[in-house]
Amino acid sequence: MYTIPKTSTTDMEVTSIRLEKELKDRLKKLANNKGYQALIRDILWTYVQQKSGDYQPQLSNSDIRASLPATAQQEERCVLTGKVIRPSEGMLLGLTNNGDMVPLSIDSLED
Repeated sequence: MYTIPKTSTTDMEVTSIRLEKELKDRLKKLANNKGYQALIRDILWTYVQQKSGDYQPQLSNSDIRASLPATAQQEERCVLTGKVIRPSEGMLLGLTNNGDMVPLSIDSLED
């Protein structure tokens, strides 16, 4: 997941967002000791990076346990190279060490 340099909370703007109780509880569980607000910031930064084209991959080949051939149904971005994968283009789905399925370009696992 994308991580920005640590910013003091006093330098952040306060905002309010309404979340379903179940979503907030799940975020808290996923965050462990990190805090769910920091997790939400990481999720939002990752989204912004992916959508803005400034995506900086945070995984390496060693983070991928297995891969399966697939076809993109919508535009994706390879988590290893940042390369755009267009709809109907061949791709791989990579299983990460923590159990996530991530998009990979066909040539991204080659050395």
